[in-house]
Amino acid sequence: MDLSDGKSIEIADKALFDNYLLKFPPEISELTFTNLFIWRNYYNFLFLEWKDHLIILSKKYLNNKWKNPIIQGRDVLYLLPPIGATPELIILELIKKFHQAEFHKVSELTVEKIRNNEDFKEYKLEIAEDRDNWDYVHKLNDLIELPGNQYREKRRRLKKFLDQYNYEFHFLTEDLVDKCKKLQLKWCIIRDCQDNKSLFEEHKAINEALNNFNELEFSGALLCVDDECVAYTFGEKLNTNTLVIHIEKAHMQYEGSYQAINNLFLKNYSADIKFVNREQDLGILGLRRAKKSYKPDHMVKKSIVYQKD
Repeated sequence: MDLSDGKSIEIADKALFDNYLLKFPPEISELTFTNLFIWRNYYNFLFLEWKDHLIILSKKYLNNKWKNPIIQGRDVLYLLPPIGATPELIILELIKKFHQAEFHKVSELTVEKIRNNEDFKEYKLEIAEDRDNWDYVHKLNDLIELPGNQYREKRRRLKKFLDQYNYEFHFLTEDLVDKCKKLQLKWCIIRDCQDNKSLFEEHKAINEALNNFNELEFSGALLCVDDECVAYTFGEKLNTNTLVIHIEKAHMQYEGSYQAINNLFLKNYSADIKFVNREQDLGILGLRRAKKSYKPDHMVKKSIVYQKD
């Protein structure tokens, strides 16, 4: 395997990625073509096919939140889980070949298979839980119906929005993309994105998605009050029974706007799903509180797999 054969992700690669993802549906939120494409520049993603697996790597990006003292100071090769029939075997083989390789966002099932492999101890592998990147997964009906006392505050906010505002709900179409971009820009300005690297990088990724709306084929929605658009969201099917929400933004001065865009989008989403993956909290305390407040049904656990020095 020659990593120099890796190529940058381009919109024309969607068919190839979709073919792999259809055969081997992912559980983790990172593995959709939309997600990989819009974050390709931030992560400096490269990809190549090897032994009937799709390998996604970055030779430049090191997750600075990963503070393992064993590996500090060495040249780390960052990889996502291989997409294919036996990702655990590919991980073991690549770590043996490239000792500096780290596999991030590795699912619980793949981790279990790695632990049970006879080469696990021989390769001196370490597995570290990456809690900040665990996905929050909810039952679709819970997010639509908001049942019981645990959702009482969500119901109150939703009802207030629906009763108070003269709103229009639209599924995102090409002719509404510009309105969505204007809403995102205003949201970004209000939150001083220029002075917040994470928000600014997210802003660039969102614009990549919206600029390639037709080609990426994700689903989205826009919520407007009178002549002003106040909330939007977009996502796509992650696997046969799960929708993943990539982005959800709303203007806080419209009370209940976050609850409204989430609820109305899911109520009107026509694909057959049972669960909604609302991605990770990145260790941001406010975001963690917000995601926990929706009472997830379960978490998609992810780990980092690497080799001891």
